[in-house]
Amino acid sequence: MAGRRVRALAALPLATALALTGCGGDPERRADPAPPTADAGGCPSERAAPDPHRPRVDLRFSLADDRRTVTGRETVEFTPDLPTAELVFRLLPNAPDAAAEGNALTVDAVTGPDVAGSGYEPAGGAGPGGLHVVRLGRTLAPGETTRVRLDFTTRLGSGGFDRLGVADAVSWWGSGAPLLAWEPGTGWARDPYVPLVGETAVSPAADTTVSVTAPADLTVLMTGDQEDPVPAGTGRRTWRAHEPAARDVSVAAGEFTTATEQAGDVRVTSGVLADQDEDGDPDGDPDGRARELAAATADAVRALSERFGPFPYRTLTVPQLPPYGGGIEYPSSVQLAVPTGARRVLVHEVGHMWFYGMVGNSQFRDPWLDESFAGYTETVTDPLPPDEVADALRLPGGVGGAMSDFPDDDRYVATVYEKGAAALVAAREAAGAAAFDAAVRCYVDARAWAVATPADVGTALAGLPAALEVLRDVGALDADDLPD
Repeated sequence: MAGRRVRALAALPLATALALTGCGGDPERRADPAPPTADAGGCPSERAAPDPHRPRVDLRFSLADDRRTVTGRETVEFTPDLPTAELVFRLLPNAPDAAAEGNALTVDAVTGPDVAGSGYEPAGGAGPGGLHVVRLGRTLAPGETTRVRLDFTTRLGSGGFDRLGVADAVSWWGSGAPLLAWEPGTGWARDPYVPLVGETAVSPAADTTVSVTAPADLTVLMTGDQEDPVPAGTGRRTWRAHEPAARDVSVAAGEFTTATEQAGDVRVTSGVLADQDEDGDPDGDPDGRARELAAATADAVRALSERFGPFPYRTLTVPQLPPYGGGIEYPSSVQLAVPTGARRVLVHEVGHMWFYGMVGNSQFRDPWLDESFAGYTETVTDPLPPDEVADALRLPGGVGGAMSDFPDDDRYVATVYEKGAAALVAAREAAGAAAFDAAVRCYVDARAWAVATPADVGTALAGLPAALEVLRDVGALDADDLPD
């Protein structure tokens, strides 16, 4: 999600000022508790399946008629792979910048057979706190399961480019529920919020069900394979969706005009606001703009699938918000806040479906693993000229820094987005396109639905010393990440 928060500073052409910002996979059909076998080159013979013991999350949202208040219930079944006597949830609407816009997430009650109490931790978040910790009455051993229910209220703030907000014709919330902050093999992530526009979360891919009850005049576009809405009382409807492996969830409820297009067996659904054009002015052809956005998104799915392997999800929804600038990625959904013609932003966000959505990472510790790779995906449709690559590689700073290592947004964007993406382009050139593409697909398939580390990249590129040298020189990989 980039969970993460899960905002993309979706890159425009590299070395310029950035705007703030195969088809048809089905992880449930591929699920198999046995790990994939390796071929003669060390790559898995098929893409790794989601962990059969992954969390199960049931989210139920209700958007009030004021379109600013979301009441919710989250039920989590959690089976750790390490001993633990607590569950830690990240409250992304309480991040300082989101809270400054009037957003807030409050946990109202926590229940469950093992629950002994709960409370907030700040972690740099605004009140009531950036984390909510549920204390258990026993220590769970690896493989033991507990079940907790959290009742919560999310308040949506003023419209603007953030994961949550309200505008005249749309309400949207990404990461609008408590986010399970578990990194398999490592434990609970209590990373601090930072005063930058990048993400700071890590979360496991969970079998996730979502329902949204909203005023009947609104159309809901969200994470997951959606069903048709059903009546939910006077003037309201309920929308439901399921995503077999989702790190986080996005919802947009608005006066959308929608269009659908197939990209292989991936169903792409776009939604545009019916009464404004891409500049926010009145427009009489929302149907045409919806079709254009669906077609552009389907083109991106097809192009990136050729390079990185089958698309990770059965569906992709793209609600277009007012043109605040940029995009924010979520599993099988993109909150797009730029005109349809901003192709690089759209491709960047679709690229995140592989790098963050499927191949996860700690977005605080290793932000380059999703943002540099997503920037690199842009070059599939818009190749970078050699002089832009060279200019970006000369930018100061190490690509592999944690979020806390960057002094400001400008340095973070220049280093992780620009320099990181250029380094991957240069590594591909140094190693040879065919060999590099095969190695990246090996990395994608091996670490699908897991939380990757830089060492996983080093392992995938072990046979390409020229590529490793490029990534080492820019500080993306260090000695501990390199193969022996």
